This record gives sequence, C-alpha cells and structure tokens, in this order.
Amino acid sequence: MIFHPGIIAVLLGSMVVLSMLLYGSLISIRILRQWDINSSSELQLELERKTYLTSTIISYVLVYQMVSTLLFVYTVDSLHTQFIGAMCATGVLNVNPSGWYVLYLKVTNMFLSAIWVGLNWADQRYPDYPLTKPKSALLLLMFPLFAAETYLEFSYFLGLNPAVITSCCGSLFSASGKGLAATLSGVPVRVSETMLALSSIVFFILGIVNIKRPVPFVRYLFSLSGIIFFFAALISVVSFISLYFYELPTHHCPFDILQSDFHYVGYPLYVSLFLSTVTSILVGIYQAVKHRFSDPAPIEGFIKGSTLLSLLTALCFLVIGLWPVVFSSFTLEGY
Repeated sequence: MIFHPGIIAVLLGSMVVLSMLLYGSLISIRILRQWDINSSSELQLELERKTYLTSTIISYVLVYQMVSTLLFVYTVDSLHTQFIGAMCATGVLNVNPSGWYVLYLKVTNMFLSAIWVGLNWADQRYPDYPLTKPKSALLLLMFPLFAAETYLEFSYFLGLNPAVITSCCGSLFSASGKGLAATLSGVPVRVSETMLALSSIVFFILGIVNIKRPVPFVRYLFSLSGIIFFFAALISVVSFISLYFYELPTHHCPFDILQSDFHYVGYPLYVSLFLSTVTSILVGIYQAVKHRFSDPAPIEGFIKGSTLLSLLTALCFLVIGLWPVVFSSFTLEGY
C-alpha cells in the first residue's frame, strides 16, 4: 500500500458510510416489518423519531459518498507519478485488477445515493412520510453494493505495488486494442456526433413538453431519454470530444481532461452530466410514486424542478464539451 492522504481519506470515508448504512439498514428492517403511520403506539412514535433523524444523517453521508467518487478519481490520478507506464488515472487503475471494479461500483452507488437523497427530500416534505417504506427497501438493496465497494476499495489500495509496470490510456483507449474502451474509441466521429445530436434534441423536446404539459407517459419517456443521453454523451467524450481538448486525433482518454494541464475541465463536464442524468431519472421515479402523496401539488413542483435542473445541467455539459469543437482551430476532418 502507498501511504497517501487521499487514500486514507477515501478509505476512512468509505468505512463511515458503510457503518451508517449498516445502522440504517437495521432500522429499515424494523420499518418494513412494523411501520404503520395510522398507529399512535409508542413503537410507531419511536420509529418516526429514529427514521427522521437517521434519514437526515444518511442523506448527508450519501452526499459525501457522491463527492468521494470525485475524490477517488482525483487520488488515483494523482498517483500516476508513482508507477512506471502510468500517465493518468487509467494507468493507475490498471495496476490492480480491482481498480476498474471499484470505479464502476462507485459510479453505480453514486447514482443510487442521489436517487435515495431525492426520495428522502420529497418524503420529509410530507407529514405522513409516504416514501418511508420504499426508501427503506432501497437502502437495504444499496447496503451490499456499498459493502462490495468498500471491500474492493481496500483490496485495490492495499494491493498497489510501485514495482508494477502498467499500461496506460495509449494502449487501452485505442481503436486497435481490445475491450470496451477500444470499442468506444473506434466509434466513427460522425456516428457519435449524430448520436449525441439526436439524443440531445429528443431529450430537450421531451423536457420542454414535460414542463409545459404534465403527461405521465412523457415523464417516463423523459427519464428514458436522459439515460440514453448519458450513454451517448459518454461515447462522445471518448470518441471525439476529448480529442478536441487534447488537439490530438488519436488520444481518446476520458481521464486526462481531469488534469491541471487541461484546467480540470473534466470535473464540471462529468458532474453536469451526472446531475442531468440523475435528475431526469428522478422525474420518472417521482411520477411512479406520485399516488402515495396526499397532496399532489408539492410533488408536481418537485417534478418540474427536477426537469428544469436536468435540462440546465445537460446544457452545461453540451456547452463545456462542445466549446472546443466549435471554437478550436483543431479539426477532425479526414479521420
């Protein structure tokens, strides 16, 4: 293991998050078995007090979990000077086989965390806590994923060996290579540009319709279009957007844009994409649980607010990502 402040912070944070989720899961089991909002028993009053306090604490813990994903990526990227062959986070993730699995789990848990926080935020705006059981069930499903993430995170960092010679983005994100990264790198520029353009147009049209005219079916379509936009955006980052930042026609790495040489532009790029996607997903989820709320007016406001935030953050992603495409003198014509 390499002793690094970032590594220690990430591991300690993961242990705190997992401990709180364990405590929350134990309470969730009691809620799923004994919760009855119509009861005035001592047990119900105890559950209500514990639920409100625990849910509030877990919300803050899960917000930290989302931030810790960025901290993990930043820490991994900062370690590239410790390994021969590594030039960015890609090379450091390749040092230990657990690295990529940790990243995938962190991204998955980041989305689940945001969804849970969104559900809890809506739930606590109503006196009868209509989403208490659904969010408790979701917390139970999240716990094993967070446990797996923490285990793999320790396995990854403890297994880092500076003597290992690693391969980096030049070989992984190459059209001539193998695997998913090579496949994404090999997507023709015109194809990825078309995918991004079409998914963006559909996404914004559905979002505007959703704000102007509340139709349940359109809300579900908007959530689906947000997910499609997310994958189209990721493909575009690897296929052509990153090339314009690097001004190199063969460098497809999605991690180098997180470095100081490129003014850390990758962080606002990916954060805006994440916020756009998760808020679009929440629109569909809010619509699905709308029947549980005694007063539909507040939840309607949540849905419209989530839609607007999703559109604005998607616009931020497009502006940041396409700025060099539009204004740079670099061109990919002929590639």
